[in-house]
Amino acid sequence: MTFRNGLASLLRPDDSVLVLIDHQPYQLANLNSHDPQMVVNNSTALAKAAKAFGVPTILTSVIAARGGLIFPQITDVFPDQEVIDRTFINTWEDKKVVDAVKATGRKQLIIAGLWTEICVAMPVIQALGEGWDVTVITDASGGTSIEAHAVAIQRMIAAGANMMTWLALAAEWQRDWARLETAGKITEVLVQHAAGSGIAYLWEQQLLNTPVPANAG
Repeated sequence: MTFRNGLASLLRPDDSVLVLIDHQPYQLANLNSHDPQMVVNNSTALAKAAKAFGVPTILTSVIAARGGLIFPQITDVFPDQEVIDRTFINTWEDKKVVDAVKATGRKQLIIAGLWTEICVAMPVIQALGEGWDVTVITDASGGTSIEAHAVAIQRMIAAGANMMTWLALAAEWQRDWARLETAGKITEVLVQHAAGSGIAYLWEQQLLNTPVPANAG
């Protein structure tokens, strides 16, 4: 296994490309590894983070006419973008998707999707074998059971994949709060989707803007 260590192994917005796979109603209906609401929230946050950092994002579904359209929370982030609809279960066997990824010129491939054990694991393992640097966003993915999700993660780690959560990815992309061109954008994503952290930030802003009473102290 190739170990990921050193500064160069961290993810960078200018080297990243995101593929969101099959965030559709059919898959969500049998999502049992996570709270479905959480996966909708996290996959939407991931999409918004990618947009904030200018990371190219490929959206793909499988037989949408039967399985349903990708969650509108995600497609609303990229309103003018075509969703690549496939018949292949394994996204990486679909030439349109792979060509779209290659056209970005990026080498750090980031994947999230439903279900982890099928529609995430297969393209991840194939792409790893073809030399891609692959990261899976585990909390924007989910499986048909806790076991299915966990075993899929173990399988992908054994194949050489990197595992992260959406918030960890956003922090790694930002890296330095002095990068003001993205700091405000990603803070807005945190406010909308990072639960306690987002609310705590709003509270902090409230306190900073609350005048101290004249008779205090």
